[in-house]
Amino acid sequence: MDTTQRTEQQRSADRRRRELLEAADRVVLRDGPQASMNAIAAEAGITKPILYRHFGDKGGLYAALAKRHTDALLDSLRAALDAPAERRERVEATLDTYLAAIEARPQVYRFLMHPAEGSPGEQGFDVGKHSAPLLRRMGEELAQVIGDRLDLGPGSQQLARVWGHGIVGMMHAAGDWWLGERPCSRAELVRSLADLLWGRLAAAGDKIGGPGF
Repeated sequence: MDTTQRTEQQRSADRRRRELLEAADRVVLRDGPQASMNAIAAEAGITKPILYRHFGDKGGLYAALAKRHTDALLDSLRAALDAPAERRERVEATLDTYLAAIEARPQVYRFLMHPAEGSPGEQGFDVGKHSAPLLRRMGEELAQVIGDRLDLGPGSQQLARVWGHGIVGMMHAAGDWWLGERPCSRAELVRSLADLLWGRLAAAGDKIGGPGF
C-alpha cells in the first residue's frame, strides 16, 4: 500500500470516527448518563459490534467524547482569559464561560461528570477514575496560564499549580451544586465566586515579559 492510499484510509477513518462521535453527542444530549451503546449505535445506523470496533467499549467512547468536549471548553476558557479587558472582567468572564457551558448542555455535563448514573444493564463508571482526569487537565491548563502571566514570588510554579487546581475545583463544585439546585442566577454566582478569588488575584503583579493577566 502506498503513502497516498494510507493517507486516504486514515482520513476516511478519522471522518467516520467524527461521524460516530457526533451521533453519540446527539444521544448524550437527549439521554445524559442514560445514553447506551445500543442507542448510540442505532443513532449512527450501525451495529454495536462496529461501535466497539472503533472505541473498544463504553469507556473508550466516554474518553473520546470527554476529550472532544474538554478541548472545546478549554478553547473557550483560553479565549476568555485572552480577552482585551481588565483583570477582574477576565476573571468573571472565565468563570461565566465555564458555567455557561455546563448550563447550555447539562446532559453532556452529567454524562461526563456523573457517569456512574449510567443506563440500566450497562456497567456504570467509577466517577473518580473517569471524570477526575478531566478536572486535573483543566487544573494544569489554568496553572500554566497563571504561571506564565502572574508574578507570584518565591515558589511561584508550585503556587500556580495550587491556584490552578484550586480554582478549577471551586468552579466544578460550585457549578455542580448550582446546576442541580439553581439557588441564584448565573451572574450572581459568577460575582460571588469572583469576589472569593479577587483579593489575592488583585494583589499579584504581572510577570515581566509575560502576556499579562
